[in-house]
Amino acid sequence: MKKVAIIMGSDSDLPVVEKAFAVLDEYGVPFEVHVYSAHRTPVEARDFALNARENGFGAVIAAAGKAAHLAGAIAANTTLPVIGIPVKSSTLDGLDALLSTVQMPSGIPVATVAIDGAANAALLAIQILAVSDEELAVKLKSARAKASATVLEKDKAVAQKYNKF
Repeated sequence: MKKVAIIMGSDSDLPVVEKAFAVLDEYGVPFEVHVYSAHRTPVEARDFALNARENGFGAVIAAAGKAAHLAGAIAANTTLPVIGIPVKSSTLDGLDALLSTVQMPSGIPVATVAIDGAANAALLAIQILAVSDEELAVKLKSARAKASATVLEKDKAVAQKYNKF
């Protein structure tokens, strides 16, 4: 099975990306975590991206706040799918990071999830890996069925309590 890389621009992003760790663990997907900055360690970020495919990765998740150039810097140096997590900061509530992550030039795509959306970033990485991994595809289908059943149970409980006529 291919691994997922999770790259943070700063260790202050750790509370956000830990949600991705939990989802990847739940699905049994191996992952590695690194702190590389697009601005403070550009050589290391580039080297990681250039060698990611050869090192067994199938997708890269990049989390960064403020200017949030990390996902783009990674995507510029690999043909693997890159998923950006814009991280909320004290300035602009993460809108700056969202726009920096989502507004990529033509030819260098970055899939972008919601601000602080680490769980969905992990699920998207799993879906990408599941294209060629039937076991993961089955796990995803099962999780979706379970989520659907949970919502329908809640619907039934609410309807029983409030639908009087």
